[in-house]
Amino acid sequence: MVPHLVTALTGPINELEQRILDSMPAIERWFRLEWMEHTPAFYASVDVRNAGFKLAPVDTHLFPADWNHLTSSMLPLAVQAAMAAIEKICPEARNLLIVPDNNIRSTSYLSNLAQLQRIFHMAGLNVRFGSISPDIKKSTKIALPDGDSITLDPVVRTRSRLGVKDFDPCTILLNTDLSAGVPGILEDLTEQYLLPPLHASWATRRKSMHAKCYEEVAKRFGKLIGVDSWLINPMIDKGASIDLNTADGRDALNVRVDGLLTKVKKKYKEYGIKEKPFVVVKADNSSSGAAAITVRDTKELDAILARAAGASIPLQGTQELIVQEGVQTNERMNDAVAEPVVYMMDRYVVGGFYRIHAERAFDENLSVPGSSYVPLAFAESTHLPQPGVRPGASAPNRFYMYGVIGRLAMLAASYELEATDPNAEHYD
Repeated sequence: MVPHLVTALTGPINELEQRILDSMPAIERWFRLEWMEHTPAFYASVDVRNAGFKLAPVDTHLFPADWNHLTSSMLPLAVQAAMAAIEKICPEARNLLIVPDNNIRSTSYLSNLAQLQRIFHMAGLNVRFGSISPDIKKSTKIALPDGDSITLDPVVRTRSRLGVKDFDPCTILLNTDLSAGVPGILEDLTEQYLLPPLHASWATRRKSMHAKCYEEVAKRFGKLIGVDSWLINPMIDKGASIDLNTADGRDALNVRVDGLLTKVKKKYKEYGIKEKPFVVVKADNSSSGAAAITVRDTKELDAILARAAGASIPLQGTQELIVQEGVQTNERMNDAVAEPVVYMMDRYVVGGFYRIHAERAFDENLSVPGSSYVPLAFAESTHLPQPGVRPGASAPNRFYMYGVIGRLAMLAASYELEATDPNAEHYD
């Protein structure tokens, strides 16, 4: 199932689709060469927005959940990618320990864990779950709504290794972004592979750093296929920490919002876009979609911040904030706004879904409670790219475009992890 667009795909996206399809051999060779030089993150999901005149990633997650929304037809791709990723890191791997998030009340999240276990089991690994939650003191079996179940065991730390009772893994997979900080029990695991690395967590990671890396990737890719990189890159403004409880802090944010809106308006004028531009203000070090506010005019900012405070949206006090160019979504499913989410493991696109929210607007964040999901059919053989089809008319070609954007964000993540690796040598 493919959401329709509110309006026909407009000129820039039609041109972008045509350029991408015409450049497919060059694009795939370019990615191959990049992966020879840069190690992709172990896995990732990328939220993509198709505005009709612009196609861009708006968030890249390096500890993706929601694997349960990938259909069974997508699993063979995921299994093959898991095999390739594990073989590259630890060819003799036998046991994999998955460390889940401490918040295990969501049955959807638990189903996500069951799906990950299924993927890595089919990739040839014994898989167990080791919880670092203080609430898990003994082996705990949890039933899932579909009749499946998972078992969480308390982790056991011995010197420089982590495991669970009677299970010694060579590789540990984190499925928690450690937004509350890195617990000591995960540090100095010198005898095991820890994926993703700790510096991929929000204790270290910053969206502004990812945006800087993505901008570099987008410029090089734009030059490769001969398009303006703005068509695939949301502009960003990142300043110092701001205290939103003070007038000076709110004034500083106002200046940054106004400055970015001015830049976006200039681009809209260049392309003859009649839509009203907007920006999104969000925390630089958080994956929470709830901590994002949409601003269309600086005159609205004080009222928006007041509403956010009343709704307990965590954008108060002194924070590192980014202001990102807003990318609207023109895709709809049964009149509800929709955005594609692309899932990758290693360097491979393995599937995805449309995130849909009936109560959100085209310029709002959809990664909030109340979202529903419709699979993206990346895995269907009938959805291979179809060169020669009129731009904007082929769902398979649109899916290929989404996969290219997802891989560009994955490549930016690899640049980002290299730049923030505490064990790497950095040269100015």
